[in-house]
Amino acid sequence: MPVNLSANALSAINAGDVNSKPLVQVLDIKLIGTQERFRLLISDSVTTQNAMIATQLNDRVKTGGVRKGSVIQLLDYICSTVQNRKIIVILNMETIIPEYEVIGNPIGLSELDSVPQKPTTSGLTPQINNNNVGAQNSAQTSFSRGKATNFQNQGSNMQSYRPTVQPPYQPPPNYKNHGTIMRNEAPARIIPIAALNPYQGRWAIKARVTAKGDLRRYNNARGDGKVFSFDLLDSDGGEIRVTCFNAVVDRFYDAIEVGKVYVISKGSLKPAQKNFNHLKNEWEIFLEATSSVDLCPDEDASIPRQQFSFRPISEIENAESNSILDIIGVVVTVNPSVPIMRKNGMETLKRILNLKDQSGRMVELTLWGDFCNREGQQLQEIVEAGIFPVLAVKAGKVSDFSGKSLSTISATQLFINPDSPEAHTLRNWFDHGGKESASHSISREFIPGGTKNDMRINLEQIKEEGLGRSDKPDWVTVKSTLSFIKTDTFCYTACPLMIGDRQCNKKVTKSGNSRWLCDRCNQEFDDCDYRYLLQAQIQDHTAVTWVTAFQEAGEEILGCSAKELYMLKYEGQDDLGFLEVIKNCLFTEFLFKLKIKEEIYGDEQKLKVTVVKAEKLNYPEESRFLFDQISRFRCC
Repeated sequence: MPVNLSANALSAINAGDVNSKPLVQVLDIKLIGTQERFRLLISDSVTTQNAMIATQLNDRVKTGGVRKGSVIQLLDYICSTVQNRKIIVILNMETIIPEYEVIGNPIGLSELDSVPQKPTTSGLTPQINNNNVGAQNSAQTSFSRGKATNFQNQGSNMQSYRPTVQPPYQPPPNYKNHGTIMRNEAPARIIPIAALNPYQGRWAIKARVTAKGDLRRYNNARGDGKVFSFDLLDSDGGEIRVTCFNAVVDRFYDAIEVGKVYVISKGSLKPAQKNFNHLKNEWEIFLEATSSVDLCPDEDASIPRQQFSFRPISEIENAESNSILDIIGVVVTVNPSVPIMRKNGMETLKRILNLKDQSGRMVELTLWGDFCNREGQQLQEIVEAGIFPVLAVKAGKVSDFSGKSLSTISATQLFINPDSPEAHTLRNWFDHGGKESASHSISREFIPGGTKNDMRINLEQIKEEGLGRSDKPDWVTVKSTLSFIKTDTFCYTACPLMIGDRQCNKKVTKSGNSRWLCDRCNQEFDDCDYRYLLQAQIQDHTAVTWVTAFQEAGEEILGCSAKELYMLKYEGQDDLGFLEVIKNCLFTEFLFKLKIKEEIYGDEQKLKVTVVKAEKLNYPEESRFLFDQISRFRCC
C-alpha cells in the first residue's frame, strides 16, 4: 500500500514554516558528540536534510520507536543555522509507521539547488494526524487515489500556496520608527526550556526565577573574578540554570529577583557541570554582554512558583552520598545555632533539626550560614511554642557522615508550612497519630549493612572492637552521662586576628607590656578570644572514658561561650556562679557523637576521643527509638 510523504516540506521548513506538521521518513540515524544527541537524515520524498532531535526524545530512538525507515510526523520543530548550514531541530514527533522502504528518490537540498528544476506542481500534502497505523495507511491510499489528480490539474493555483508561518512577536518600543529592521534584530520566538540546545542560532525563553545564588568571588591563574547563578522554571516544567561572570554580574545581579518572570535571550548554552548543578537539564545558560533579560510586568499564572520532586525519608537510606533530593517532613526538634570553623578556616553558623514522615524514618537536617538565623530561628520559635511545622526542603544534599543526613547548600530552599497537597497530607497524618508513632533515625543509629561509623555503641565497645586504631578515625554515637569536668583549664586564650578570611585561633600569651602576643601572627593586641578546651569524663553502664571537647561541643555541653564562663570565674570572681554552671551539666545524659583516633604523644601511643557534637537526651524521642528497637528484636 503506497505511502505519500509531505513533498517539498523540507523546503517549506527552511523558508520559515513551523505549523504544517509534515510527514517525513527517517533515512539514517547517527549518535554524535559526548552529550548523547542523535542526528537524523530525513526525507520528504523529494529532498533530504539533516535534523537533530531534542534530548527528551532520545528514548524514542533507544527503544526503537524511531529507526531507519520510520515514517514520522513532525509536530513541533524549528530551523536553525549552524556554521552557515541549516538544520532542523525536532522538538516533538510521532511515529506513524515504524519501518518502511525508502519512499521516492530524494536528493540533498544542496544538490537540488545546483540542478535546474521544473516549476513544481505540488505543494505540501494535507496534514494527517492519526495515531493508528492502519487508519493512516487508509487515509494515505485515499489521498493518492482521489486528490493527486486534482493537484496535477490545478498546477498554477497550487504555486500560489504558502505554508503557514508563525508570526513574529511584536517588537519592543525601541524597534519602532527606526526604519527597516535587520533580520538579526527581530525578537526571537519563545520556546520551551526543554527545547533549548546549542544548535539554535536565536532563541528566547519565558520563565520564573525559583532560586538565586549568592555573589561569589574567586581567584585563579587568570586573576580575580566574580560569579552568581539563578535557576529558571517555565510553564512546561522545564528547569535550567543561568550563570553570569564578572561584568555580566554587574548588569544582572540586582535585576534578578526570586519569584519574578523574565524573558531571556541571546545567551550561550554549554554542558551543565553536574558537580554543582542539580537540575534535570544537560545544558546551562551563560549570559554574555549581548544577552537580554527583560522583566515581565504581568504575572503569568501558568508558570508555577516552584517545582518539587519529593522523596520519602526512608529512601535517603539508599541514596548516594552528595546526591541532591527534595523532601518534606514534620520538624520535631530544633537545636540552637552554634558557630563553627569550616575546613577552609572561615567561621559560620550551624543548626541541626530533625524531620519525620509517614515512612517511619527520621532524618537530621543541618542548616548552614544564613539559614540558621532566618528559617532556623523561625522554626525554633514555632517548636518552642508547642507547634510542629511542616518543612519542605528543595535541593538538600545527602551526607553519609555517621549514618545518612541532609544539609543545606547554596541552592537549597526551605518552605515552612507550604500550601501543597503533600504538606496537607503530612499534617493530617501527624495530627492523627503520627506524632506518637515510633520513627527510626537514619542519621545516628546503626544502619543494616553499614560500617562502624554508622552505629550507636556503648563505651566498652570502643576498647573491645579496637576503634580508632586504623589509618582513618572512627565516628560513633554513644548515649552516656557526663560525670566530671576539669575546671582548672577549661579554655585557652586565642588569637582574634583574621588571616585573610579566617580567624587565627592560635594560643596567645601575655607580653612584657601586658598585651597579648601571637607567635604565629607576630603581632600584639589588647584583647584576645577565649575558646573551649574541655577535659571531661563520660560514662554509661559499661565503662568510663576521658573525652576532649573543643569550642562548638563545649558550648553545646555548658550552654554558654568560653568567654562568658571565663569572665564569670576570673573577672567577676564569682566562684559560686561558675560552679553552678558546671553542676548543672553534670550527671546529665547526652547523645555524644565521637571521633576516635589513636595518636602519638612523645613515644607513646594514646587513644584520643573527641566530642564532635553533644545533644541533651530527648526522652520522648529516645523512648520511641527503644520501642522501635524492641519491635525489631521481636521480628528477628
